[in-house]
Amino acid sequence: MIDSSNVTASSPQELGVKPEELQKSKCVLGFIPVIYYSVLLCVGVPVNILTAVALSRLACRTKKALYYYLLAVTGSDILSQLFIIFVGFLLETAVFHRDVPALLLHSVSAAEFAANHASIWSTVPLTVDRYVALCHPLLHRQISYPARARKIIAVVLVMSFVSGVPFFWWSDMWRNSHPPTALDTVLIWTHVIIIYFLPCSIFLVLNSLIIHTLRVRQRQHSCQEEHGPKSAPPRRLGKTTAMLLAITSVFSVLWAPRTVVVIYHLYVSSVHRDWRVHLAYDLSNMLAMLNTAVNFFLYCFVSKPFRGAVRDVVLLRGGPLYPRRSLPHPQAPTNTSISSLYSGNNKRSQRESTPLSPRRARKPS
Repeated sequence: MIDSSNVTASSPQELGVKPEELQKSKCVLGFIPVIYYSVLLCVGVPVNILTAVALSRLACRTKKALYYYLLAVTGSDILSQLFIIFVGFLLETAVFHRDVPALLLHSVSAAEFAANHASIWSTVPLTVDRYVALCHPLLHRQISYPARARKIIAVVLVMSFVSGVPFFWWSDMWRNSHPPTALDTVLIWTHVIIIYFLPCSIFLVLNSLIIHTLRVRQRQHSCQEEHGPKSAPPRRLGKTTAMLLAITSVFSVLWAPRTVVVIYHLYVSSVHRDWRVHLAYDLSNMLAMLNTAVNFFLYCFVSKPFRGAVRDVVLLRGGPLYPRRSLPHPQAPTNTSISSLYSGNNKRSQRESTPLSPRRARKPS
């Protein structure tokens, strides 16, 4: 990704293959990816930490499962930025380059895929929760609560980390000169199914059902207004649902180029040999990693409570996690006690100083 020439150390004569088979593609972007990922890391990590603190306050304040799911998405994005951007792209490629041991490369690769799976699949429970809330509201009141949300998030994270273990044997597309093997084919198709095709299918089906349900209710309400008495208006596309649609749509758009390039690398032309595929792969990775830093701006654009929580965090205002209690001094009486004491003494002195009425006054004998 960094070198302008990716020539191997061994000569073509030593390997017994043609020179054109070992000619590696050139990275035409130069140091642009390093600068891009450095800026993305410096902006994305603080923004995601701010998002996590704001969502934690909203979760403690409202006790809604929604904010726990969003908090899981944010935490997974932070892991993706640390493992994929910082360790994978910056340290391995820009700093260590080829001096990294193979065992460390494969271990980091498994951690990168695990964090990537967690970042993507944490959005799936959020989508299911919104679908149940809008299409089955009575059921949502029974099954959606913070304790259950935490259990679901724990299961998703464990499954994501386990699913990253097979990618210990993932081949580096930039360095490997041989054509994709059968193992590479299995891993690539498993990768694109886990990170794109399967979650996008779930998003498409559930979001379509949500929009269809809201439209049907809107039509039924219009018919009732025309032929009968007025009833309560149906639930429209709320800000929470709009935020969900924005998150899933941005993910589908940003990750689509990388999915196409990986499949193209598998069947048409290799990243190692064709500079155009190399360029497309670099650009698609840059777009995909942008998804880890845009959710903060989507939340701010859609959610007013989130903007208020962020404002409180930035201005260091007290929130549910840091309550401010003004306790009176233990020796000094409060204004309320002073006023009540004064009013009591005043009434007592008035009763003592008030003369008897003529009716109650006894006549002197």
